[in-house]
Amino acid sequence: MPTVVLIGPPGAGKSSVGKALAKIAQLPFHDTDTLIEDRSQKKISEIFVDDGEPVFRKIEAEVVSESLQGLPGVLSLGGGAILDPETQSLIQSSSAQVVFLDVSIAQAGPRVGFNKDRPLLLINPRQQWLSLMEKRRPIYEELADFTVSTDNKKPNEVAHEIAILLGILS
Repeated sequence: MPTVVLIGPPGAGKSSVGKALAKIAQLPFHDTDTLIEDRSQKKISEIFVDDGEPVFRKIEAEVVSESLQGLPGVLSLGGGAILDPETQSLIQSSSAQVVFLDVSIAQAGPRVGFNKDRPLLLINPRQQWLSLMEKRRPIYEELADFTVSTDNKKPNEVAHEIAILLGILS
C-alpha cells in the first residue's frame, strides 16, 4: 500500500514533488501515468487519439486500483483519476495519507505548457483547465488529508513541507 498518494490538476507538480518526497522519505516512487504508458506501450496522448478517453479512463482505473492495493511508497495519480467513483472509494479506504497539490492557473500554465501531451487541454487550454478544476476541486478537497499549494515553490520545497506535515521530518 502506498504511504502517500498525491492528487491534483495538471501542472501541480505531482510527479516532480512525488520524486522529491520519495527521496526524502527513502521510499519508492510510482506515477500512474508512467505505469499506464508502460502497460499500453503508448503515450497517454496517443491513447486518447487512437482509442479515446473512455479506453484511457478504463486503463487508468485498473492501474490506479492495482497501485493503491499493492505498490509501496509515494504514488502520484493522474489529474483525472479521481473522477472514477471506484477510485475515490479505494483512495478513501486506503491507509495512505492523501495530499492535494493545489496550484493556480497562473502557475500551472507555464508548467504544463498546455501542449499536445495534455489531450484534455488542447482546445482553449486555459478555459479547459479552469473547467477541469471547477469539476475536480471538490473531489480533490474531499479526498485529501492535507492540501499544499505548489505556487511559487520548487518541488523540493513542497516535498519538504509535505514531509513535515506527515511527520517524516521534524
